[in-house]
Amino acid sequence: MSTQRRVLIAPSILSADFSNLADQIAKAEEGGADWIHLDVMDGHFVPNLTIGPPVVRSLRKLTRLPFDVHLMVTNPDDHLQAFRDAGADRMTVHVETCPHLHRTVQHIHALGAKAGVCLNPGTPPLMLEQILPDIELVLVMTVNPGFGGQSFLPGSLAKLRAVRRMIRAQQLDTYVQVDGGIDPTTAPSVIEAGADVLVAGHFIFSSADIPQAVHSLRRSALPSLTT
Repeated sequence: MSTQRRVLIAPSILSADFSNLADQIAKAEEGGADWIHLDVMDGHFVPNLTIGPPVVRSLRKLTRLPFDVHLMVTNPDDHLQAFRDAGADRMTVHVETCPHLHRTVQHIHALGAKAGVCLNPGTPPLMLEQILPDIELVLVMTVNPGFGGQSFLPGSLAKLRAVRRMIRAQQLDTYVQVDGGIDPTTAPSVIEAGADVLVAGHFIFSSADIPQAVHSLRRSALPSLTT
């Protein structure tokens, strides 16, 4: 199908001040954030450790914005129930970590959450072909996952265009999300290439004025996207 959809902003708390998360999330919401992006890393699939279900449960009390949980973990199936119980509205898993990807997506849906599938920079879009009709979101990593504040990989634009072509070819209404090096400079090009959900951590939470940073990112985006 062809629809007009505005670009969504999903601030990633990976770059937030963890000693003051309540205030940081409130300021992002004040700026007009659409979702809150939560990066979960296990120190195994990616070289970093971040948050678990108890933190998500605590944050859930602070906002009604949808929680967009990105599971950068080796065995995501072992954690889906816990994160859904903690308040995840969307859960995105990596194609690289799921040998039975359809089963994992079915599990996410059975828990009442939306399902997303993520591609690392070195993973081709072809890996999505069979799962695409069953998911609500594709996340294209525009940096190698593991740490915030990295520089955008320009080669990601070709992948975004390929993913968007696949979605159009199957006449789907699937979100295309980008994460990594997103700021007002890179946002227009990723939107032109097919993205409609922008994950931004460093740009938003390193700003002295978080609401203004969200506003600035939105202003840099096109007002709508034909999918």
